[in-house]
Amino acid sequence: MHRIETKATVTPDGVLTVQVPPDVPPGEHQVVITIDERPLVENNRPPLDFPVNNYGPWPEGFTVRREEIYGDDGR
Repeated sequence: MHRIETKATVTPDGVLTVQVPPDVPPGEHQVVITIDERPLVENNRPPLDFPVNNYGPWPEGFTVRREEIYGDDGR
């Protein structure tokens, strides 16, 4: 017996489409369907708008190699 929690699509004509995991063998299966009263609503909020500080281009020859950032002990 498998317990599968997933999203399903119901079309206007009442057809339910569900994607099951690949380990479920093909064929007829006894299933139990519980449908929440409210459909899922996608979160369409705009992306976060963080402030940006522009300090210009990096100095010529500047790298962020670990050996140049940290001391000889690696910290």
